[in-house]
Amino acid sequence: MTTHADDLAQRIGAPVELAGVAVRRPSKVREGIDPALVTTDATALVKRGDIDVVVEVIGGIEPARSLITTAFEHGASVVSANKALLAQDGAALHAAAEEHGRDLYYEAAVAGAIPLIRPLRESLAGDKVNRVLGIVNGTTNFILDKMDSTGAGYQEALDEATALGYAEADPTADVEGFDAAAKAAILAGIAFHTRVRLDDVHREGMTEVTAADFRSAKEMGCTIKLLAICERAADGASVTARVHPAMIPLSHPLASVRGAYNAVFVESDAAGQLMFYGPGAGGSPTASAVLGDLVAVCRNKLNGTTGPGESAYAALPVSPMGDVVTRYHISLDVADKPGVLAQVATVFAEHGVSIDTVRQSGKDGEASLVVVTHRAFDAALTGTVEALRKLDTVRGVASIMRVEGE
Repeated sequence: MTTHADDLAQRIGAPVELAGVAVRRPSKVREGIDPALVTTDATALVKRGDIDVVVEVIGGIEPARSLITTAFEHGASVVSANKALLAQDGAALHAAAEEHGRDLYYEAAVAGAIPLIRPLRESLAGDKVNRVLGIVNGTTNFILDKMDSTGAGYQEALDEATALGYAEADPTADVEGFDAAAKAAILAGIAFHTRVRLDDVHREGMTEVTAADFRSAKEMGCTIKLLAICERAADGASVTARVHPAMIPLSHPLASVRGAYNAVFVESDAAGQLMFYGPGAGGSPTASAVLGDLVAVCRNKLNGTTGPGESAYAALPVSPMGDVVTRYHISLDVADKPGVLAQVATVFAEHGVSIDTVRQSGKDGEASLVVVTHRAFDAALTGTVEALRKLDTVRGVASIMRVEGE
């Protein structure tokens, strides 16, 4: 903000002055920041009353939630990058902002520098969004891309991501899908004008994805990505939000997203198919999104207005994962003897899951059976897998992978 102060002043219509910086470690050298502005008392800073905009990049639930609501109460608008807080308490924060006539902007909370929040809630405000499908975590995409391109196992790819700084020392939030699930909740809420909380999002991590899964995907002309998928039901009466690994065809635009990049595919009635692509994490991309929101909020302040708040008028129910309909790739370890395929096929039929293709290979009494289904309810597939595990001839369910993007 200090580096581009003159440009920001021209774009906003007034100069922007840095009033204070709340930090945990005041002794750390911060180039370009007057040490007199640095404080450890964040509460006192947001209570000052002469602050127009508070930028919150703390992360987590508390003290971020209290600081944001306190900022609203004392006359400041807020720019946040806090996906976890927005996914959990977005409705309450929007209500507080509206009560006090302030802005709450959070472009940086999802997909870093990629303009996504504003297009969804402003540019597509006159359209009907039916689906949002995307790669919204750079760490997981780097790991899966490395597994795909080199044949590496999960742990090997994770180690490289950690060494390069893409993965945290504790990568749980990324690889178990918590980060992507928070972003999915935010995207679904905006896209479908419905309150969607983090607890509404079905979440599966990617730690069980193997090199064998990638070999199977390649045989189908697919690759594997950790996807955030938000969908409106065919009848328009409900929505779903989920995060899990999935096979997608190599012909799909998301299949070519490499490294730590993010991309989100949006499908709507009038605009059709749109794709937003770019760096999804890191200091500079996040700063770009934060400054973009800062400019918008400052312009609103000068004009005596506020930007769009929460739009949850549709109030659609969020359906459980069992209501999702998609295709599946199931790999089974079975006994290599006559009749096994017939038994397996019978179980699928009994649960109303139609088989598309079957591949079988075996040696020395052991066999692998790969079944790809037609579209079916997730609940039906779950019942099928439970029944398969009870067969004496099925020695294990090696993997279950959904097939998306077709």
